[in-house]
Amino acid sequence: MAELTALESLIEMGFPSGRAEKALALTGNQGIEAAMDWLMEHEDDPDVDEPLEMPLGHILGREPTPSEQVGPEGPGSAADESKPTLTEEERQEQTKRMLELVAQKQREREEREEREALEREKQRRRQGQELSAARQKLQEDEMRRAAEERRREKAEELAARQRVREKIERDKAERAKKYGGSVGSRPTQPVTEPGPVPSSPSQEPPSKREYDQCRIQVRLPDGTSLTQTFRAREQLAAVRLYVELHRGEEPGGDQDPVQLLSGFPRRAFSEADMERPLQELGLVPSAVLIVAKKCPS
Repeated sequence: MAELTALESLIEMGFPSGRAEKALALTGNQGIEAAMDWLMEHEDDPDVDEPLEMPLGHILGREPTPSEQVGPEGPGSAADESKPTLTEEERQEQTKRMLELVAQKQREREEREEREALEREKQRRRQGQELSAARQKLQEDEMRRAAEERRREKAEELAARQRVREKIERDKAERAKKYGGSVGSRPTQPVTEPGPVPSSPSQEPPSKREYDQCRIQVRLPDGTSLTQTFRAREQLAAVRLYVELHRGEEPGGDQDPVQLLSGFPRRAFSEADMERPLQELGLVPSAVLIVAKKCPS
């Protein structure tokens, strides 16, 4: 039996003859190992089984025809000489080595693919960590903006309350200057003002005269009372703010908001009423209000 050619060895190892011829031709007939490397690398190519367009004399691994063997020396040259024969045992040993080489190439390919898969997994985890860090930073920025917005709103609220306090102080000073008495005392009423003062908003003044002053007495929950004169066109919110500023400090920090009630008929003033003038609410020329703690909503 003649020694196996490279093509026959590849076919013996299970490779299709078309692929084996193509591998040998494209690797320049550099040996079985180079051909096997090409076959392992291109086994998934869609055109791996397409035939290679080459002259018949260049198909490596095939014995040339007698017409192709005619050369300068003519027929019967050294190319016709038989190759050394191999025993069956040597042939099996050669096949075994080829199969081991194929297995080694397969292991190398699997190890390479495993390394590539591991690298892709590392890249995926790294991208996931970067995305998580970016998401966390975005949440922190949103929380910081929300906290800044709350601080700004609180500062605006404090500034608004301060403006109301300053307005009340200016009004008190103007009233004291106008009537020549203390701010907390009742100003001298005009001669045309009726003598008796109604004790509740339900009591109408005896005349249709328009009053520009309103005397409000506020009864606190602890039994004490506050008395202050306001303009008839001032809002009820000015009375509530005056009560909050003068009802006395309670231990424990900020005090609870207050609810204003009328004595008779009993009426609880709403937040909408706080924007209405005292004259419109029927509190002119005088009225008695009761303070109750407002339950936070």
